[in-house]
Amino acid sequence: MIKKILFTFLLFLSINLNAQEKKVNFPNDYLGVYKGKLSITSVRGAQEIDMEFHLLKTDDEKKYHYIIGYIFDGNRQERKYTLIEKDKEKGNYVVDENNGIILNAQLFDSSLYFMFEVNGTILTTTEHFYKDSMDFIITATNKEKASRTIADGEEATEVLSYPISTLQKAHLIKQ
Repeated sequence: MIKKILFTFLLFLSINLNAQEKKVNFPNDYLGVYKGKLSITSVRGAQEIDMEFHLLKTDDEKKYHYIIGYIFDGNRQERKYTLIEKDKEKGNYVVDENNGIILNAQLFDSSLYFMFEVNGTILTTTEHFYKDSMDFIITATNKEKASRTIADGEEATEVLSYPISTLQKAHLIKQ
């Protein structure tokens, strides 16, 4: 009888613990250095280069080193940015490029999303974070190449559609 009670209790405890969702603490749960290959595909062709992503603590608990490194033909390019927490509960962050440019970033689940325009090019960046890896994706389109359509009917909703001209995609492993 005691074995049955103990078994039932342990089974209930196990099920209850598994049912509890682990609360993610972004960005602290994902701090580290990530490395891998970045595939760049565009209308001109495809290439692959080495890439690193660093997300590291600073002395300020609301600021993090956010460094992107590209290694191409033996040459290293680093972009030393700062991730800044604006409103953690709402998932609002910014990336300060430390040159006057500030990019809004929104956290949903364990993914950080950016959308911005540079010289007529619209870029969307998505960073999906996992326990031991991350996916880094950028799509780009030329704003002037939009196609315009209008829905039939009373609402006559206008839609602008942008052809993707470049895709950058990397699966990076936490070191």
